[in-house]
Amino acid sequence: MSTTTTASAATAELAPTVAAARNAAAYKPTHPALFKVVFGKQDFSSKLVTTRSFAKGEVVAKIEGTTFAKKRYTTVQVGKDSHIELNSDLVYMNHSCNPSASMDTDQMAVVATRDLAAGDELTFFYPSSEWDMDQPFDCWCGAPLCIKRVQGAKHIPADVLSRYWVASHIKALKDEQVKAEQAVRK
Repeated sequence: MSTTTTASAATAELAPTVAAARNAAAYKPTHPALFKVVFGKQDFSSKLVTTRSFAKGEVVAKIEGTTFAKKRYTTVQVGKDSHIELNSDLVYMNHSCNPSASMDTDQMAVVATRDLAAGDELTFFYPSSEWDMDQPFDCWCGAPLCIKRVQGAKHIPADVLSRYWVASHIKALKDEQVKAEQAVRK
């Protein structure tokens, strides 16, 4: 291994740590009475945790201050062809196949799906709002009914999707997809 390769490898190992440290140093919480970001040492390893308890069904936060945006990995789909940037700490909500909250884009609120204690991670089921994700990924949530690959609701069978709360635009798109598949079979 050359010196250049070794230096590059060391730089590559430190880059996520340096980036995370910069993010953490510049961090100003958007909802400090509700939740905070815990920055990880690697890319895509940060998470959002509650700073107080929430009862199942309680609104954790209203989704406000958003801007419409082109579909990308940081956006949330709010309609058949509409995406928003959250512009808040909510962007750090990770995916889980056993989510602690729903990203209710119909009511523009994050709602607890079970009782949450202070320090619990806020997660949501990404396909509940995303039809066809910009940046699919392998899931490592570890839930017993994990879907394994997170690509969007378009890629999940209707019976599996029915286990989750999903936004109205996802329900409509899935209904259209099922009807089209049935028509082809006839």
